[in-house]
Amino acid sequence: MDVGELLNYQPDRGAKRPRGEEDGGAGGAGGDEDSRGGKQLKGMSARELARYREVAGAEGGAEMRETEELIGDRKIILEKLMDQDAEEPEAELVDESSVKKMILTFEKRSYKNQELRIKFPDNPEKFMESELDLNDIIQEMHVIATMPDLYHLLVELNAVHSLLGLLSHENTDILSLKSSMEYCYCPEPEPHVAIAVVDLLQELTDIDTLHESEDGAEVLIDALLEGQVVALLVQNMERLDEQVKEEADGIYNTLAIIENMAEFRPGMCTEAAQQGLMQWLLKRIKAKMPFDANKLYCSEILAILLQNNDNTRELLGEMDGIDVLLQQLSVFKRHNPSTAEEQEMMENLFDALCSCLMLPSNRDRFLRGEGLQLMNLMLREKKMSRTSALKVLDHGMIGPEGTDNCHKFVDILGLRTIFPLFMKTPKKMRKTGVSEREHEEHVCSIIASMLRNLKSQQRSRLLSKFTENDCEKVDRLMELHFKYLEAVQQADKRIEGEKHEMVRRGEILDDSMEDEFYLRRLDAGLFVLQLICYIMVEISNSGIPQLQQRVHQILNLRGGSVKVVRHIMREYAESIGDGKSDEFKEAERKRIMDLADNF
Repeated sequence: MDVGELLNYQPDRGAKRPRGEEDGGAGGAGGDEDSRGGKQLKGMSARELARYREVAGAEGGAEMRETEELIGDRKIILEKLMDQDAEEPEAELVDESSVKKMILTFEKRSYKNQELRIKFPDNPEKFMESELDLNDIIQEMHVIATMPDLYHLLVELNAVHSLLGLLSHENTDILSLKSSMEYCYCPEPEPHVAIAVVDLLQELTDIDTLHESEDGAEVLIDALLEGQVVALLVQNMERLDEQVKEEADGIYNTLAIIENMAEFRPGMCTEAAQQGLMQWLLKRIKAKMPFDANKLYCSEILAILLQNNDNTRELLGEMDGIDVLLQQLSVFKRHNPSTAEEQEMMENLFDALCSCLMLPSNRDRFLRGEGLQLMNLMLREKKMSRTSALKVLDHGMIGPEGTDNCHKFVDILGLRTIFPLFMKTPKKMRKTGVSEREHEEHVCSIIASMLRNLKSQQRSRLLSKFTENDCEKVDRLMELHFKYLEAVQQADKRIEGEKHEMVRRGEILDDSMEDEFYLRRLDAGLFVLQLICYIMVEISNSGIPQLQQRVHQILNLRGGSVKVVRHIMREYAESIGDGKSDEFKEAERKRIMDLADNF
């Protein structure tokens, strides 16, 4: 075969009909045979076709008959399978009577198991079968999770109480029971009843299921809380060994139950924390174990417990939880999280720390635990933790309660760290998913807090920073002022246009609409603009003529207005001091307005 023949060579394409015959051309007898063969081979598997081609020339018609028989056999098998499917009974319908029957069976088996355990405490063979039966009915009860409107039956028939009782089932014996039964016959491994109950409760309290029937969910959650479910769940977790996969999964599902209940009823967080959950979470987070899904989930639950809740924040502080959080976060001082999950855990711990610092008493614990030094080091190390460290410093130094932290921050040379971040937003910070505005908001808030809280020498050191290098920091401040002023003015124009359109349509601008418009202005950068203007009026009233002259010089040069700055400060003064006493609000408003009037 020469080169031309090689290039033109086409491999055998099996039984495919030649293109000439498809077009109606002269395919000849050979074409007809190919066509007939292709039809006969239709429906055969690739393996059957290959076998057919191997022996087609040698055995011809005999092989074809065998193939037809094979296809016939396959049809018979398929028909039998279809008949079997048709004969299978339909799944039993879940209704009120079937659920009652299921609960009654559960109660009987639970009672029988308890009775046999008491009667034969040292003879597992005697109660083994009853435990298997109990586990089976618990598995069957998962179907109730598909009918949340029938949850009231679980409460009315006392099943919730019985399930909670099984959380403290003597089933930890099972760990020793398993080893004792290695030498005795057992048809299948011992079920872990407490874990089976946890799995069931996790499915019953699934948040999507709870929202399907608010009434049924309320009844179930009330019964669980009345039975001190969190305390029982914590006791159960205490005895589980996470080295065993089934038990590690049990802990994960337990945390899921708590998360579901907290999302459905946030008010239960205080009670849950006080029933041993807070202590267990802190213990688990600081345990010297490899990072896993359970540690991530613990950090998430901790952040949820601390959200908008001063009681849980105080409880964590009393348990030395601030130190635990700082110890766990110190790992990320010089090392980035190795996975996305570990990064999520780090963010959860930072969020928990920020929540704790909303409580004044925890600011002192943070100070004593050298939290400021750790955050300052994180800012210098330029790792992924830097963004969150900035947020923590903001929370720790804001308001009059942050005075001691402000002074300490200057003492540990924090000004050398914060002002480079003020002068330029790091590119790496944008890569971590933090916006430029968020970064600038935290930095400006920290500087504003220091200007408000610092006294004597520390205040002088802060103000001297603004005079360095021909007042370059004042220039940067004014640059930010005009940047955010323009953004807010554009937002105001859009909002005014929407207001005019609403009035034209005859719609009423109620308080809720005004609040929504104000939130949109804040999102556009109003709060950062207020902080910047506060810094401007503070340094202008500092008694350093150089700073006041520079601020006004740039303001006039770029067509700015003192009136606009005063208006922004008046708006800032009106919105200040939420949650504070009336005396504090009034004193702070007067102080800010005096600064604005003297600007």
